Amino acid sequence: MVRSAAIVMSVRNRVPIILRRCVCLVGLFLLACGTRESAVVSIALHPSNPNIVYVATNDAVHKTRDGGATWEQFQAFTARRVTTLAIDPRLPATVYAGTMGDAIYKSPDGGQHWLPHNVGLKEHVSFVNEIIFHPDNTELIYLATTVGAFVSKNGGREWEERMAGMKEVHIVTCIAMDHRHPRVLYAGTTGGTYRSENAGTTWQKKNSGLIPDEVLNAAMALGVNMLAVDPLNSDIVYAATTKGLFRSTNRADYWEQIGQGLSNQFISTLAQHPTNPNVLYIGGPDGVLKTVDGGKTWHPRNQGLTTLNVRTISLSVSDPQRLYLGTNGSGLYRSIDGGEQWTPIPLTNHVQAAPAP
Repeated sequence: MVRSAAIVMSVRNRVPIILRRCVCLVGLFLLACGTRESAVVSIALHPSNPNIVYVATNDAVHKTRDGGATWEQFQAFTARRVTTLAIDPRLPATVYAGTMGDAIYKSPDGGQHWLPHNVGLKEHVSFVNEIIFHPDNTELIYLATTVGAFVSKNGGREWEERMAGMKEVHIVTCIAMDHRHPRVLYAGTTGGTYRSENAGTTWQKKNSGLIPDEVLNAAMALGVNMLAVDPLNSDIVYAATTKGLFRSTNRADYWEQIGQGLSNQFISTLAQHPTNPNVLYIGGPDGVLKTVDGGKTWHPRNQGLTTLNVRTISLSVSDPQRLYLGTNGSGLYRSIDGGEQWTPIPLTNHVQAAPAP
């Protein structure tokens, strides 16, 4: 796989992002990746129709309108690989795709047409890691990329860098927003976590309890793979990292590790129930684990999976019992009972392009 110099020039600084998006290449999951279509990179769920799902693999972007019975594969709109997908929660026919080397594309019609939206993004943006929206104004969008955090105030037409206070790092692996206080943002980086109180204008490092600075300077010390803010209690924030799962009860001022008894402390992804924050799912090289008591106890939820190499989990806001899971070896899975049973969903049953919803 061809990679830009921005990724390969420094293994130590790029390891967390490679672990998050291309785990099979660095060998930390130890399991074969299988075919390119069997590696599911990103899953985006429609905010109100649980049957509409977008899936990015190493080769293409797919869409289903019937819960996975049939799929539409979009014609190539970029010469690069798509790394993340996001649906505008207020205008769900609008879809954004972040890429490896081509920055951002936007579709206004459910994926039928895609246009580049890269003005203001640096030419050497080599990896778009996450796309998030302001809950009330979805023209306001934040990006986490390998060259920093960016914001657009006009639906992606123009982008501005937002890195003040992150002098120690350049790679931003993930961004989370406090939806009750949308000016409060959290960023996961190759230098730990940061918090912004002013919509990303400035950032403050928040690593107390997460990892000491002297340890963070060591190669492969820590990668923050994903962040989540409790939907009901803004003081509670979760961080999924390469060295375990952490929780803060004071807006990241101090972190404590939870799930110390987990068999593998590499946590690649997490998903939280939208109305019952005590229910969380985490994924990694040992599959899926679920807690119903806010992280005090964890139980494996791998029934039906043929590969435990979990890359991403998405939970439907409109039907929280329905989850989709992407692996690095056996493609896409769906659960309709809160993770008790997983069913493989092949991406091969394609239909002709249809009008956007």
